[in-house]
Amino acid sequence: MELAYDRRGSGPPLVLLHGIGHHRQGWLPVLDLLAERHDVIAVDLPGFGESPPLPAGIPYTPETLGGAVEEFWRGLGVDAPHVAGNSLGGYIALDLASGGTVRSAVALSPAGFWSRPEHLYARMVLRVLRATAGAGRGGLAAALTSTPWGKAAAMGLLVARPDRISDEAVLAAAHALGTCPGFDETLEAMSWTPPPAPPKVPITLAWGEHDRLLPPYRQAVRAARWAGQRVKILQGCGHLPMSDDPALVARIVIEGSRDS
Repeated sequence: MELAYDRRGSGPPLVLLHGIGHHRQGWLPVLDLLAERHDVIAVDLPGFGESPPLPAGIPYTPETLGGAVEEFWRGLGVDAPHVAGNSLGGYIALDLASGGTVRSAVALSPAGFWSRPEHLYARMVLRVLRATAGAGRGGLAAALTSTPWGKAAAMGLLVARPDRISDEAVLAAAHALGTCPGFDETLEAMSWTPPPAPPKVPITLAWGEHDRLLPPYRQAVRAARWAGQRVKILQGCGHLPMSDDPALVARIVIEGSRDS
Protein backbone atom coordinates (compact mmCIF):
# COMPACT_ATOMS: atom_id res chain seq x y z
CA MET A 1 0.00 0.00 0.00
CA GLU A 2 1.04 3.62 -0.41
CA LEU A 3 2.39 5.24 2.74
CA ALA A 4 3.60 8.75 3.58
CA TYR A 5 7.37 8.96 3.86
CA ASP A 6 10.48 11.13 3.76
CA ARG A 7 13.57 9.93 1.94
CA ARG A 8 17.08 11.30 1.79
CA GLY A 9 20.73 10.27 1.58
CA SER A 10 22.45 7.45 -0.26
CA GLY A 11 23.92 4.09 0.61
CA PRO A 12 22.35 0.92 2.00
CA PRO A 13 18.60 1.46 2.55
CA LEU A 14 17.43 2.08 6.12
CA VAL A 15 13.72 2.19 7.02
CA LEU A 16 12.69 4.08 10.19
CA LEU A 17 9.55 3.11 12.13
CA HIS A 18 7.84 5.28 14.77
CA GLY A 19 5.86 4.36 17.87
CA ILE A 20 2.11 4.16 18.48
CA GLY A 21 0.42 7.51 18.03
CA HIS A 22 3.61 9.11 16.76
CA HIS A 23 4.64 10.01 13.21
CA ARG A 24 7.69 9.88 10.96
CA GLN A 25 8.69 13.43 11.93
CA GLY A 26 9.83 12.02 15.26
CA TRP A 27 12.95 10.88 13.40
CA LEU A 28 13.76 14.35 12.02
CA PRO A 29 16.50 15.10 14.60
CA VAL A 30 18.56 12.15 13.32
CA LEU A 31 17.53 12.03 9.66
CA ASP A 32 20.43 14.04 8.22
CA LEU A 33 22.97 12.24 10.41
CA LEU A 34 21.77 8.86 9.19
CA ALA A 35 21.57 10.09 5.59
CA GLU A 36 25.33 10.55 5.58
CA ARG A 37 25.67 6.76 5.37
CA HIS A 38 22.27 5.45 4.33
CA ASP A 39 19.40 5.84 1.90
CA VAL A 40 17.02 6.72 4.74
CA ILE A 41 13.26 6.18 4.46
CA ALA A 42 11.20 7.44 7.41
CA VAL A 43 7.65 6.16 7.02
CA ASP A 44 4.29 6.76 8.67
CA LEU A 45 2.72 3.45 9.66
CA PRO A 46 -0.76 2.73 8.24
CA GLY A 47 -3.39 4.65 10.21
CA PHE A 48 -0.80 7.02 11.70
CA GLY A 49 0.67 10.34 10.65
CA GLU A 50 -0.27 11.09 7.06
CA SER A 51 -0.60 7.48 5.92
CA PRO A 52 -4.04 6.04 5.08
CA PRO A 53 -5.63 3.42 7.33
CA LEU A 54 -5.30 -0.27 6.66
CA PRO A 55 -7.89 -1.62 4.21
CA ALA A 56 -11.25 -2.53 5.73
CA GLY A 57 -11.25 -5.91 7.41
CA ILE A 58 -7.51 -6.01 8.12
CA PRO A 59 -6.84 -5.78 11.88
CA TYR A 60 -4.17 -3.54 13.34
CA THR A 61 -1.42 -5.76 14.71
CA PRO A 62 2.37 -5.49 14.64
CA GLU A 63 2.36 -8.19 11.97
CA THR A 64 -0.11 -6.42 9.65
CA LEU A 65 1.60 -3.06 10.14
CA GLY A 66 4.99 -4.61 9.43
CA GLY A 67 3.60 -6.42 6.41
CA ALA A 68 2.23 -3.17 5.01
CA VAL A 69 5.61 -1.45 5.45
CA GLU A 70 7.36 -4.39 3.77
CA GLU A 71 4.95 -4.15 0.83
CA PHE A 72 5.60 -0.41 0.72
CA TRP A 73 9.39 -0.64 0.53
CA ARG A 74 9.18 -3.33 -2.13
CA GLY A 75 7.05 -0.92 -4.11
CA LEU A 76 9.96 1.53 -3.93
CA GLY A 77 12.28 -1.12 -5.35
CA VAL A 78 13.99 -1.73 -2.00
CA ASP A 79 14.94 -5.26 -1.01
CA ALA A 80 15.98 -6.36 2.51
CA PRO A 81 16.74 -2.95 4.06
CA HIS A 82 18.13 -2.26 7.49
CA VAL A 83 15.35 -1.18 9.87
CA ALA A 84 15.29 0.85 13.05
CA GLY A 85 12.24 1.40 15.20
CA ASN A 86 11.16 3.08 18.42
CA SER A 87 8.55 1.69 20.85
CA LEU A 88 5.88 -0.02 18.69
CA GLY A 89 8.22 0.55 15.76
CA GLY A 90 10.95 -1.23 17.72
CA TYR A 91 8.71 -4.25 18.18
CA ILE A 92 7.89 -4.26 14.46
CA ALA A 93 11.60 -4.01 13.61
CA LEU A 94 12.33 -7.06 15.79
CA ASP A 95 9.39 -8.93 14.26
CA LEU A 96 10.74 -8.22 10.78
CA ALA A 97 14.13 -9.48 11.96
CA SER A 98 12.40 -12.67 13.10
CA GLY A 99 11.08 -13.14 9.57
CA GLY A 100 14.50 -12.57 8.05
CA THR A 101 13.21 -10.02 5.54
CA VAL A 102 15.62 -7.29 6.68
CA ARG A 103 19.42 -7.07 6.86
CA SER A 104 19.51 -5.88 10.47
CA ALA A 105 17.24 -4.31 13.07
CA VAL A 106 17.79 -1.68 15.76
CA ALA A 107 15.07 -1.41 18.41
CA LEU A 108 14.93 1.63 20.70
CA SER A 109 12.81 1.02 23.82
CA PRO A 110 10.76 -1.65 22.03
CA ALA A 111 7.27 -2.54 23.18
CA GLY A 112 6.35 -6.08 24.13
CA PHE A 113 8.74 -6.87 27.00
CA TRP A 114 6.45 -5.71 29.78
CA SER A 115 4.74 -7.50 32.65
CA ARG A 116 0.96 -7.24 32.88
CA PRO A 117 1.05 -4.35 35.41
CA GLU A 118 3.69 -2.54 33.33
CA HIS A 119 1.56 -2.94 30.24
CA LEU A 120 -1.54 -1.61 32.02
CA TYR A 121 0.48 1.38 33.20
CA ALA A 122 1.71 2.10 29.65
CA ARG A 123 -1.86 1.81 28.29
CA MET A 124 -3.12 4.27 30.90
CA VAL A 125 -0.36 6.78 30.14
CA LEU A 126 -0.93 6.54 26.39
CA ARG A 127 -4.68 7.01 26.74
CA VAL A 128 -4.18 10.07 28.97
CA LEU A 129 -1.71 11.53 26.48
CA ARG A 130 -4.11 10.89 23.61
CA ALA A 131 -7.00 12.53 25.49
CA THR A 132 -4.79 15.54 26.17
CA ALA A 133 -3.66 15.64 22.55
CA GLY A 134 -7.26 15.61 21.37
CA ALA A 135 -7.21 19.39 21.61
CA GLY A 136 -5.04 19.28 18.47
CA ARG A 137 -3.22 22.45 17.46
CA GLY A 138 -5.21 24.66 19.79
CA GLY A 139 -6.74 24.60 23.25
CA LEU A 140 -4.97 22.50 25.86
CA ALA A 141 -2.15 21.38 23.56
CA ALA A 142 -1.26 25.00 22.75
CA ALA A 143 -1.55 26.02 26.39
CA LEU A 144 0.87 23.31 27.45
CA THR A 145 3.57 24.61 25.13
CA SER A 146 3.24 28.23 26.22
CA THR A 147 5.53 27.86 29.25
CA PRO A 148 8.59 25.70 30.08
CA TRP A 149 6.73 23.89 32.85
CA GLY A 150 3.81 23.26 30.51
CA LYS A 151 6.07 21.72 27.89
CA ALA A 152 7.72 19.61 30.59
CA ALA A 153 4.28 18.40 31.69
CA ALA A 154 3.28 17.61 28.11
CA MET A 155 6.47 15.79 27.09
CA GLY A 156 8.14 14.76 30.33
CA LEU A 157 6.83 11.19 30.16
CA LEU A 158 8.35 10.73 26.71
CA VAL A 159 11.63 12.66 26.67
CA ALA A 160 14.29 13.52 29.23
CA ARG A 161 14.90 17.00 27.79
CA PRO A 162 11.59 18.64 26.78
CA ASP A 163 13.41 21.96 26.31
CA ARG A 164 15.15 20.54 23.25
CA ILE A 165 11.88 20.11 21.36
CA SER A 166 10.38 23.07 19.52
CA ASP A 167 6.82 24.18 20.23
CA GLU A 168 5.97 23.39 16.61
CA ALA A 169 7.21 19.81 16.99
CA VAL A 170 5.19 19.34 20.21
CA LEU A 171 2.02 20.62 18.56
CA ALA A 172 2.57 18.47 15.47
CA ALA A 173 3.12 15.40 17.64
CA ALA A 174 -0.03 16.21 19.64
CA HIS A 175 -2.02 16.52 16.42
CA ALA A 176 -0.67 13.18 15.17
CA LEU A 177 -1.53 11.45 18.45
CA GLY A 178 -4.96 13.00 18.74
CA THR A 179 -6.11 12.19 15.21
CA CYS A 180 -4.59 8.82 14.23
CA PRO A 181 -7.34 6.29 13.37
CA GLY A 182 -5.13 3.27 14.06
CA PHE A 183 -4.45 4.07 17.71
CA ASP A 184 -7.19 2.24 19.62
CA GLU A 185 -7.10 -1.02 17.69
CA THR A 186 -3.30 -1.16 17.72
CA LEU A 187 -3.18 -0.47 21.46
CA GLU A 188 -5.70 -3.24 22.07
CA ALA A 189 -3.79 -5.69 19.87
CA MET A 190 -0.61 -5.09 21.88
CA SER A 191 -2.40 -6.44 24.97
CA TRP A 192 -2.10 -9.96 23.61
CA THR A 193 1.19 -9.75 21.72
CA PRO A 194 4.09 -11.87 23.03
CA PRO A 195 7.72 -11.01 22.28
CA PRO A 196 8.71 -11.76 18.68
CA ALA A 197 10.24 -15.05 17.61
CA PRO A 198 14.06 -15.25 17.75
CA PRO A 199 15.72 -13.01 15.15
CA LYS A 200 17.33 -14.43 12.01
CA VAL A 201 19.51 -11.37 11.39
CA PRO A 202 21.72 -9.15 13.60
CA ILE A 203 19.80 -6.94 16.03
CA THR A 204 20.66 -4.12 18.42
CA LEU A 205 18.63 -3.29 21.52
CA ALA A 206 18.90 0.12 23.19
CA TRP A 207 16.88 1.77 25.96
CA GLY A 208 16.73 5.31 27.29
CA GLU A 209 17.84 5.35 30.92
CA HIS A 210 15.06 7.83 31.76
CA ASP A 211 12.28 6.07 29.82
CA ARG A 212 9.15 6.75 31.90
CA LEU A 213 6.70 4.99 29.57
CA LEU A 214 8.51 1.65 29.30
CA PRO A 215 10.94 1.85 32.24
CA PRO A 216 14.15 -0.05 31.49
CA TYR A 217 15.00 -1.49 34.87
CA ARG A 218 12.94 -4.66 34.22
CA GLN A 219 11.84 -4.47 30.60
CA ALA A 220 15.37 -4.03 29.25
CA VAL A 221 16.47 -7.04 31.30
CA ARG A 222 13.71 -9.18 29.76
CA ALA A 223 14.63 -7.96 26.29
CA ALA A 224 18.28 -8.82 26.94
CA ARG A 225 17.35 -12.34 28.03
CA TRP A 226 15.14 -12.77 24.96
CA ALA A 227 17.92 -11.63 22.64
CA GLY A 228 20.78 -13.31 24.47
CA GLN A 229 22.75 -10.08 24.40
CA ARG A 230 23.25 -6.89 26.36
CA VAL A 231 20.99 -3.88 25.95
CA LYS A 232 22.72 -0.56 25.32
CA ILE A 233 21.56 2.02 27.86
CA LEU A 234 21.24 5.49 26.34
CA GLN A 235 22.47 7.94 28.95
CA GLY A 236 20.40 11.09 29.34
CA CYS A 237 17.59 9.82 27.09
CA GLY A 238 13.90 9.09 27.56
CA HIS A 239 11.41 7.02 25.59
CA LEU A 240 12.00 9.09 22.44
CA PRO A 241 15.81 9.21 22.43
CA MET A 242 15.94 10.70 18.93
CA SER A 243 14.94 14.05 20.47
CA ASP A 244 17.15 13.83 23.55
CA ASP A 245 20.47 12.89 21.91
CA PRO A 246 20.34 12.70 18.08
CA ALA A 247 24.09 12.07 17.73
CA LEU A 248 24.02 9.13 20.14
CA VAL A 249 20.98 7.56 18.48
CA ALA A 250 22.47 8.00 15.01
CA ARG A 251 25.66 6.31 16.16
CA ILE A 252 23.75 3.35 17.64
CA VAL A 253 21.71 2.89 14.46
CA ILE A 254 24.74 3.18 12.16
CA GLU A 255 26.77 0.76 14.28
CA GLY A 256 23.84 -1.66 14.33
CA SER A 257 23.62 -1.67 10.55
CA ARG A 258 27.37 -2.26 10.27
CA ASP A 259 27.07 -5.41 12.37
CA SER A 260 25.31 -7.12 9.49
